[in-house]
Amino acid sequence: MAEILLPGAFRADVETLWDYHDMHHAVGPTDVAIGLGSHDLGVATFSAELYREGMVPRIVFTGANAPTTIERFPRGEAVHYRDHAIALGVPDDVILVESEATNTGQNIEFTRKLLAGRGIEVRSATLISRPYQQRRAYSTARKLWPELEVVCASRPLPLDEYIASIGDVGRVINMLVGDTQRVMVYPGRGFAIPQDMPPEVEAAYRRLVEAGFTSRLVR
Repeated sequence: MAEILLPGAFRADVETLWDYHDMHHAVGPTDVAIGLGSHDLGVATFSAELYREGMVPRIVFTGANAPTTIERFPRGEAVHYRDHAIALGVPDDVILVESEATNTGQNIEFTRKLLAGRGIEVRSATLISRPYQQRRAYSTARKLWPELEVVCASRPLPLDEYIASIGDVGRVINMLVGDTQRVMVYPGRGFAIPQDMPPEVEAAYRRLVEAGFTSRLVR
């Protein structure tokens, strides 16, 4: 794997945001793993690992496509995740695919409807996402499915290894900045519950915005 270097001028601020979005939840047994669609195939990889370790008896992959994923996953994020998990040894019959969701709120809402429609009752779930999506996934799930016990998790890679796995340092920084903004503004739009944000996190976010990492910001 080629080394993709994080510019030293941005390292401290990127590390601050990276650590903030990690919910630091302890992974344990839950009723289902919910793999949130994205460009990151590591979501499917880690979902498969948790299944093989006996942490979850069932996996739901959820996600259609976004402009950032259509070329890599032309049949849809969840469909490609399913194929990858099967290649890693997960039985087809323990995987459900939700292929319509185009945002995190829909990931949660549509997964809930899919499970209910199959008569599958769940009280706890492991939400598996990109590392910097954990906090947003948590706050969204708590808003839309408040009775669900939620554990957030991601493939456990250090920051530099994660950047190398994606192969695009600018993309990772832009996504980190975008998810930080969403944590700030989405509660006011009714999409998520509020999350505490330490001053040093907000300061790091604003410096990265000023440095031009704005491609994933919402209006």
